[in-house]
Amino acid sequence: MVESKAWDWSKNESNKWLNPSLESCYLAESWKSKGFKKFLDLGCGLGRHSIYFAQKGYEVSSVDLSDYGINHLKNWADKEKLNITTYVCDMDHLPFNDSAFDCIIAYNVIYHTDIEGFIKSLHEISRVLKDKGELFITLLSKNSLAYQNADKNKHIDGNTILRDEDDTERNVPHLYIDINDIKKFFVEFNLINDTVEQINYDIEGNERMSRHFNLIVRKK
Repeated sequence: MVESKAWDWSKNESNKWLNPSLESCYLAESWKSKGFKKFLDLGCGLGRHSIYFAQKGYEVSSVDLSDYGINHLKNWADKEKLNITTYVCDMDHLPFNDSAFDCIIAYNVIYHTDIEGFIKSLHEISRVLKDKGELFITLLSKNSLAYQNADKNKHIDGNTILRDEDDTERNVPHLYIDINDIKKFFVEFNLINDTVEQINYDIEGNERMSRHFNLIVRKK
């Protein structure tokens, strides 16, 4: 298994990582309607989803491999007078008891490893998620240009490459999947939304390097 490598948030110059994703707005309302309260932001980055869910009344725990990201979240939470529990840790070894959470977001996180690490991290998610609890997870598609055009020397295994076009992610592993991989890896979960591949375009209409799957799954 490759060693996990944190994003270098000190080199980030984009404010987009401070704004909650559109999906989080839907999830916060959907999960509230189901009585979910205990929320884990897995790979919280600078803390945008942690802050948003805490403001919505959730009991929030946040983990990330980046000290910089966790410290940024702590300072942000203090300014907002929000109580958020934070840990610096790897996603394949979470510091929580079994069945600790009702719902989890793993946004642009769990694919930063190889196949072995991905499977181990997914088992950890299943362990800390309650039965019938829900996970929102973003995954990279093998149809991404970054995967299809990658130098063979950058391949770690059949699913994973090292990308180096972004300073924040230089030499961070990226794992790519397809529909068959989803069926194989998510045997502990039921899929509760359509498996739709999201294609990203720039403002000029050109396809960007990465395609994604956005999945909502429920633990069996």
